Amino acid sequence: MIQEDKGEMKRRTLGKSNLEVSAIGLGCMGMSYSYAPFPDRQEMISLIRAAVERGVTFFDTAEVYGPYTNEELVGEALTPFREQVVIGTKFGHTPAYPGETRWSMLDSRPERIKQTVEGSLKRLQVDAIDLFYQHRVDPKVPIEDVAGTVKDLIQEGKVKHFGLSEAGVQTIRRAHAVQPVTAVQSEYSLWWRAPEAEVLPALEELGIGFVPFSPLGKGFLTGKINETTTFDRSDFRNKIPRFTPEARKANQALVDVLRGVAEKKEATVAQIALAWLLAQKPWIIPIPGTRKLERLEENIGAAAVELTTDDILEIENAASQITVHGARYPAEVEQWTNR
Repeated sequence: MIQEDKGEMKRRTLGKSNLEVSAIGLGCMGMSYSYAPFPDRQEMISLIRAAVERGVTFFDTAEVYGPYTNEELVGEALTPFREQVVIGTKFGHTPAYPGETRWSMLDSRPERIKQTVEGSLKRLQVDAIDLFYQHRVDPKVPIEDVAGTVKDLIQEGKVKHFGLSEAGVQTIRRAHAVQPVTAVQSEYSLWWRAPEAEVLPALEELGIGFVPFSPLGKGFLTGKINETTTFDRSDFRNKIPRFTPEARKANQALVDVLRGVAEKKEATVAQIALAWLLAQKPWIIPIPGTRKLERLEENIGAAAVELTTDDILEIENAASQITVHGARYPAEVEQWTNR
């Protein structure tokens, strides 16, 4: 059974900033990047607008998604609602084009950031970018230079808020000292809990919001994927160690834990996974991605699921007995994280 959102979508504020958004956002990457084959563009514009109509005000994209086409899609879809929504986008990757075998390269030189912001403003059809994240920390560019460049862009009125993605605690602190960081975006879910060790305590101390991407484990925590599931050959999950058939079979135990709670709550597995995240901190705003209206409505409904202390304890106790199998990324991508 799917819990439906009852009434108006709850809202949350990203840390100590004044940036208020819906408790659940929408990650738009999969509409034109990573999860091929891609749906019809007009269908995705309709889906994004349906999200707005249902109370979603927080949308996530990046220059590198496509590349470029995802920002164009989000920009076109949200133009009629510009005053109602918050759009987060990202800089710091030199895009790899479809058909190229390499992953995109990191590049956060100040001149590249300034070039990126102009392109993003045009594609998103906005006068200022609400939330501008460094997509991954570039070890070749001091984070103070990155933060200083974004600070200049904020003073110029081209950017409103600064964010970081998959950054380590020291980097977050150094950046925050130059230009206050509004949000950090990193992977976080019941099957990737690394942020709990250092990142979440630091964000709480500094008053920075947290935006979990892949809050449903790239689809695994929906309960709709098992060891026999096959993906399109261009789907990037084929390259992820955690998605080998053997790992999926072993990791099913985590889904079973969520399913037990979901049945009691008359909710879905995905809704419990999202509700668990929302219950961790009031300044956490997950951004599940989807390309289907029914999944969008299911995800939004998670904001109405109230987990009790006993529910959370049950999930924690069971999850602590389970070892998640498989790395979350190939080694060449994992090296970019937590710097």
